[in-house]
Amino acid sequence: MGDGPGDKPYEEISEELMAQRARLQAQREAEELWRQKEAEITKKFRDALANEKARILAEKWKVEMEDRKAAKVLEEERIHEEFKRKEEEERKRGEEQIRLQEEQRAKELYWSLKRAQLQSPASESEERVWEEQLRRSKAADEEQSRRAQRAREEYRRHSLCAIQKGTVAGLSSMFRELGQSHEQETRLCHHLPGPGPPGPLAVPASRAWERPLRPVSRAAIVRWFKEEQLPRRAGFERSTKAIAPWFHGIISREDAEHLLENMTEGAFLVRVSEKIWGYTLSYRLQNGFKHFLVDASGDFYSFLGVDPSRHATLTDLVDFHKEEIITVSGGELLQEPCGQRDSPPDYHLLFE
Repeated sequence: MGDGPGDKPYEEISEELMAQRARLQAQREAEELWRQKEAEITKKFRDALANEKARILAEKWKVEMEDRKAAKVLEEERIHEEFKRKEEEERKRGEEQIRLQEEQRAKELYWSLKRAQLQSPASESEERVWEEQLRRSKAADEEQSRRAQRAREEYRRHSLCAIQKGTVAGLSSMFRELGQSHEQETRLCHHLPGPGPPGPLAVPASRAWERPLRPVSRAAIVRWFKEEQLPRRAGFERSTKAIAPWFHGIISREDAEHLLENMTEGAFLVRVSEKIWGYTLSYRLQNGFKHFLVDASGDFYSFLGVDPSRHATLTDLVDFHKEEIITVSGGELLQEPCGQRDSPPDYHLLFE
């Protein structure tokens, strides 16, 4: 080799072999990366298209019967073409990204092989170095994935712990911190009874009772709300210390429908349930009402038998369904909260 006329020198052949080997390995890795990237892109746009179709389906009651089918077909075609265009653009970006990574990886592998050759001329030693580099690269990727997963789990755990350990001050102290006058306090509290503002809400540090399987009395429900729900800020707005306009106390189904009967479709309220440890979301339809049970017996809030989504707070559940429908068949979106009509408000027992 290298002795006859036209033969290449050993060093040149070795260089070519290493370069070819690096390119082949980089190509295999690039193909695997592209398969993963293509699967991510396909899933992303398939899920986005399904969500968009669900949103269109939720608004079907707003369209006249004759125009609904044509409008739905046109809208779906438009959305399909738009998502197809976006998917193609992202595929091109992904292919370019993989191509650049392939070129960079080929260079890295070439120099790795070169260094290994200089350190040990034996082919077996080169193979061992090559395999060790691959093993370390894979191990580093796996460790990075594990750290990211642990970080996400730790964030969720701390978020839930913070909600569970939170405390709720009394309504009077809330208004004092906000600098409200006595007249403003009376108006914002919906004229709670008594000569002055209510005293601090007593939230025991530890539970002194064993919760029954189901509510057995109104007093038990009040106690459950004060001891378990107030620390989780159930019924309060997200960024203020005010009670949410949609929140109501222990009122009946008939009372809820009476409050909602003169409101438009999409109006809603959330009342403390007498059937389960949780709440009932009462919703105004165009011609009637719907009532959804909200389970709050554990560390989360979710609809019973309707939507498997779990939410850290009651406000999270309500805000989520201002943007996302409750059921596909009904297309319920929470729009206008139904507030208090009487004085004192129907939830005053819960905050005494």
